[in-house]
Amino acid sequence: MVAERDSLSTRTTSLEAQVDELKADTARMHRALAELNTKYNELNDGYNLLNASYTQANSKLNKTSSQVSQLSSDLQKREARLKEVEDILKRRDEATNALKAKLQQALLGFQQSGLSVDIRDGKVYVSLTDKLLFPSGSIVIDDKGKAALKQVAVVLNKEPNINLAIEGHTDDKKVLNLGQIKDNWDLSVLRATSVSRYMVETENMDPKRITATGKGQYQPIDPANTPEARARNRRIEIVLTPKLDELYNLITK
Repeated sequence: MVAERDSLSTRTTSLEAQVDELKADTARMHRALAELNTKYNELNDGYNLLNASYTQANSKLNKTSSQVSQLSSDLQKREARLKEVEDILKRRDEATNALKAKLQQALLGFQQSGLSVDIRDGKVYVSLTDKLLFPSGSIVIDDKGKAALKQVAVVLNKEPNINLAIEGHTDDKKVLNLGQIKDNWDLSVLRATSVSRYMVETENMDPKRITATGKGQYQPIDPANTPEARARNRRIEIVLTPKLDELYNLITK
């Protein structure tokens, strides 16, 4: 009996020890599980944060990509328009140079008499001194002036897309004893209209192509106070400008 009791006591003690060990293991496992849950929650929160950031970044990327595509498309359109404008301007410059050459050839005989042809700001200027066109103080074109204007008209009647601005210019000496002509401004306007009227009525140019203006003494080409400078300033300038409807339509699209 004593031996059986001792054996039972030993087993009881062993079982109690196992229970204590199992309880300790269970406690450790609970702590480990709690730590793992904490780490899991932290990682899950981090993942959710990263996922939100990724979604936001992806949205921004898509938006930026769309903007880049739009800008690229706009750039291609602008480059195409720029090339069109450059091509038109190139053709204009070529036409301007060709027109200058034609006028210089047609007016070769008048260049020693105070006539010049040059290009300024993309326009052809035919400049005729007053002595080539008018008697002193007069607004009536003389025969030599008519001959020069006739040669200009021969060229320009073949160029219907060229507009004319006919500008009258004087020197700075006051006009005296010219009846209805009050001052240099009057004289410059009336000379410009005389040339315009001759081109329309005698040389059959379309009046819609012509604008007559008087600049008086206010746009001298030579500011010197000498007889030679004043003679250069007394002039008619025929400013020839190509119609730029094609260019205007392009840049107003």
